[in-house]
Amino acid sequence: MSSFTPLDIVFQDDFLIAVNKPHGLLVHKSFIAADADVFAVQLLRDQIGKRVYPSHRLDRKTSGILLFALQEELNGVMQKQFMEAEVTKHYHAIVRGYTPDESEIDYALKRDDGVVQQAVTRLRTLDRVEAGFSVGKHPTSRYSLVELYPQTGRMHQLRKHMAHVFHPIIGDRPHGCNKQNKYFLDTFSMNTMLLHACYLSFKHPLTGDTIEIRADYQPEFSRMKQLLGFAESRPQVPIGQE
Repeated sequence: MSSFTPLDIVFQDDFLIAVNKPHGLLVHKSFIAADADVFAVQLLRDQIGKRVYPSHRLDRKTSGILLFALQEELNGVMQKQFMEAEVTKHYHAIVRGYTPDESEIDYALKRDDGVVQQAVTRLRTLDRVEAGFSVGKHPTSRYSLVELYPQTGRMHQLRKHMAHVFHPIIGDRPHGCNKQNKYFLDTFSMNTMLLHACYLSFKHPLTGDTIEIRADYQPEFSRMKQLLGFAESRPQVPIGQE
């Protein structure tokens, strides 16, 4: 049986609907997650009494904005916007170590079929903390709260890019740090990935209006943020969206 409460709807009109997906919820049925029997598509369909069509996807352990179309034809238009990088997406993540104030990660990624694709992610650091516990050889542990804006849309791009620059996202498996992940599981009972899709902006496919959607942190992200000692704040739109 489902352990998920009704989905938090953060945007809705006659054509599109967006929810704040919780950690651990699959978007739709997948052969790589045979253990799951609850999916965002079916939950939202049952909640609003209409068929819904996911315009993009989020990893199971990633929380945040998930956009659906309410008509299949319209969904093709939205999917095209995502594929052609016409949708602005911003994420927040808690990562290991102290990240630079701002940086750009330009590092090509290889798909499962061997094809190499250009991938670019912009990063801005929102806060840094030094926690009073030891995970490795040092007596304390350092973490950063970062804002990530992918300029391309490759699979697991943010996870792979943060691992590439040695600031893996806490809770990320298999790209993250096993030692950190085990410590957070054993000590804090934290078994998710601290990555949250907090902002989405796009042109409405029918009206042409600019749509901006924001989503607050899910409870587990907020709990870990508070536990580690980050400043109290809610997701904000980043400075500079050029």
